Amino acid sequence: MKLDFYLRFHTNPGQSILLVGNIAELGNGQLAAAMPLDYVNGEFWHGSVLLTEAPADTIYYHYVLHNPDGTLTEEWGDDKYIDAHAVTEAEIHVIDTWNFTGEYENVFFTSPFRDVLLPRHKAGKKKKAIEQVTHLFRVKAPLLAAEEVVCLLGSATALQDWKEDDPLLLTPDGDWWTVALSLPPESFPLEYKYGVYHKKEKRFTHWESGPNRYVPGDARPNKLSILHDGFVHLPNTTFHGAGVAIPVFSLRSKESMGVGEFTDLEGLVDWAVKCGLRLIQLLPVQDTTANHNWADSYPYAAISAFALHPIYLNLEKCAGRKNEELIKPLNKKKKELNALPELDYEQVMKLKLLVVKELYELQKEGFKEDPGFLEFFERNRDWLVPYAAFCYLRDKHGTPDFTRWTLHSEYDKEAIREYTTPEKKHYDSIALQYFIQYHLHIQLKDALDYAHEHGIVVKGDIPIGIYRYSCDAWVAPRLYHMDMQAGAPPDNFAVKGQNWGFPTYNWEEMEKDGYGWWRQRFSHMQNYFDGFRIDHILGFFRIWSIPMNVVEGILGHFVPAIPVHRVEFQQRNIWFDRDRYTRPFINDAVLWDIFGEDAGFVKEHYLQPADNALFELRESYNTQRKIASAFRKEAANTFNEKMRIGLYDLVSNVILLEVEGSEGLQFHFRISMEQTSSFRFLEWHTQQQLKDLYVNYFYNRQDDFWRREAMHKLPELKRATNMLVFGEDLGMVPRSVPEVMRQLGILSLEVQRMPKDSTREFSYPAEAPYLSVVTPSTHDMSTIRGWWEEDRAQTQRFFNRDLGQWGEAPRFCEPWINKAIVLQHLHSPAQWAIFQLQDLMGMSEQFRRENPNDERINVPANPHHYWRYRMHLTLEELLHEKAFNSELRREVEASGR
Repeated sequence: MKLDFYLRFHTNPGQSILLVGNIAELGNGQLAAAMPLDYVNGEFWHGSVLLTEAPADTIYYHYVLHNPDGTLTEEWGDDKYIDAHAVTEAEIHVIDTWNFTGEYENVFFTSPFRDVLLPRHKAGKKKKAIEQVTHLFRVKAPLLAAEEVVCLLGSATALQDWKEDDPLLLTPDGDWWTVALSLPPESFPLEYKYGVYHKKEKRFTHWESGPNRYVPGDARPNKLSILHDGFVHLPNTTFHGAGVAIPVFSLRSKESMGVGEFTDLEGLVDWAVKCGLRLIQLLPVQDTTANHNWADSYPYAAISAFALHPIYLNLEKCAGRKNEELIKPLNKKKKELNALPELDYEQVMKLKLLVVKELYELQKEGFKEDPGFLEFFERNRDWLVPYAAFCYLRDKHGTPDFTRWTLHSEYDKEAIREYTTPEKKHYDSIALQYFIQYHLHIQLKDALDYAHEHGIVVKGDIPIGIYRYSCDAWVAPRLYHMDMQAGAPPDNFAVKGQNWGFPTYNWEEMEKDGYGWWRQRFSHMQNYFDGFRIDHILGFFRIWSIPMNVVEGILGHFVPAIPVHRVEFQQRNIWFDRDRYTRPFINDAVLWDIFGEDAGFVKEHYLQPADNALFELRESYNTQRKIASAFRKEAANTFNEKMRIGLYDLVSNVILLEVEGSEGLQFHFRISMEQTSSFRFLEWHTQQQLKDLYVNYFYNRQDDFWRREAMHKLPELKRATNMLVFGEDLGMVPRSVPEVMRQLGILSLEVQRMPKDSTREFSYPAEAPYLSVVTPSTHDMSTIRGWWEEDRAQTQRFFNRDLGQWGEAPRFCEPWINKAIVLQHLHSPAQWAIFQLQDLMGMSEQFRRENPNDERINVPANPHHYWRYRMHLTLEELLHEKAFNSELRREVEASGR
């Protein structure tokens, strides 16, 4: 059997095409062994395979573009196929269309659309077999309505001679619409086109757009031609959805215990359905139990990328009817915790862990033999066993910092396997973690199934970093740069940058096994979510990396990045003084600016004289980490806080950051260089020259470099999942980011207060790209109401220019203003409009909280923020607010969502 592959694809000089598939002749799925194709002409590439016998399984394959720089670009999907074992023809010709990853239609074949949101077309009835099939036509059309089917007409009798009253109807076959035809040799060359036919009304409705298609080749005996025609050319921006965003811990129901639980998601689903919403967005739900105190409330510092948080466990469900008597005595405490306006993290965790231990003791014998648990254990053994051991060792040593453990401070897989065997005295402490994770798994999976049954999809969140003292870091420290800290450069919400404290990723090490940790992470997420938000997707291009001796994010730099070489200063005739640029610039004027009348005290206690009437920090205060350590021993008062922050500012008063090990030859610019007093004390000409090089460093020289970094990682990771991928692309965004996200079909985030266009004060929801999410606020920001009160001049401009209102803006965000902003987003062309629940309730004078500051979830500028916001209404109460829910539904439906 001979297979001929023809790919319609226009390439540029230097590019070539590879073919990879699941048979040996096509590389057995390995790109390194893919078959190269031959260039035919400006339209086709061709390759042939001769099979001595028909393969036992269906052949699946896809094409790969090999670029001149050595990079590979794979087309999306692996669903082109040949049923070689089901045909008898000696020749099979396939004529294929390249499937560009960023094509809009590919979004509609991700799991939320294919499994939940779009109508499912049943497989067609088996048609009478054609005696001699010459051509198989396959095409995709994801956005058809329930009664619509793809039809085919063309310039031959076998294609109905273009007669719209009697088209050929295709039948669904997986993702494809297909039809088998017998085309006589005399019909060639022939043209054809797809259209849409309404089965119930029995009428042809419309043609696809664009020129006619044509069938190359011929029809010969013993030859089968298969045409994979890509997508029917129909409007592909017709789907629009609206959703609600809220952390699980913020949910409140009559049945919850002081915190939202996975079981509460069913109530949220019921409310979303009432209001015409189609998506629920959550914050990370992984376990963050590091120190057993309120600081563990930070949802982005998980001790495991895979384990779910015990705080979300519903104890009644876990107990079941058999042990419900154990739960009843908790009712009084449950009501007390649930009545609190905010989450009391420590009380809730203490109570839940106490009770779940009792439940485990009562159920452990049957639990260990439960077939459901045994299946769960086998599927998750790789992460579950180390996680359980980590939790036990954390509590045994009183710290998650495994470097301080006296036992198993370095992970050894075989030693931990032995340490967790049932024969060990502490095995019940290990198995308790299995018990908790199994019940969390069941409860979250049940919530997802409930959402799907009601037409709602659930969007999760993947943090960009891992907690420094996490199970992941313990198990595989080689995958991370443990000597660095990840964060973000300064922005309007955190003027000194952010230091998350997470180690940065060692991408070179991760690549060695094909990003196995990331693949496992995506696969695990798919158990519970339909799509996910990649927190800080910019980290796949470059990460803001902060040395360990630094506290504030402002002294970080991007990694990777092309540094500035000392030679460049000489080439640009810039005066260069290594010490002047890299050491904190401290003189009397600087000290007065920062400390005022306390400048003398600072000189006496923290500084020592240097050359040229300057000062330098004493050895015990010359890094931010040393300063932080010293002030932890001092009394907590306003004066000492002023001293600590002021000394931080002195340390960061530099222009260049020297690259370690470069011997004074390579440097990174300190971000916001112009705002430093070190810069202000330079003469004007040097300032202008430095500014020019600074702009080149941050905005020109890195861009293509960062694009290649992202394209080296993201395509392979995206291919590892069929979830819908959203990117949180806020902050200091390189120019290459939008194009990379477009190429990969990753949805962007458009926030009205954070325009991507630096010349604008606000973005316009009406101008958002289709593959995006529009939102007026995120969990890292104040709500609409809170923002309205932050900057009077800014809200006045917004009131007049963006809302088109005359006169003075109201001092407070009145419900009609809140609603007007929500409507701007609902009527955006973006595929999704997603709102914090607080912003939706802000449209009602009756339902919103009195103080908008009580609605805020996180304050990024505060690294010690307590994440404890909860709804002030219960889900049950919200469900029964007919007038509010009906009005919201009307607005959602009126917007076409």
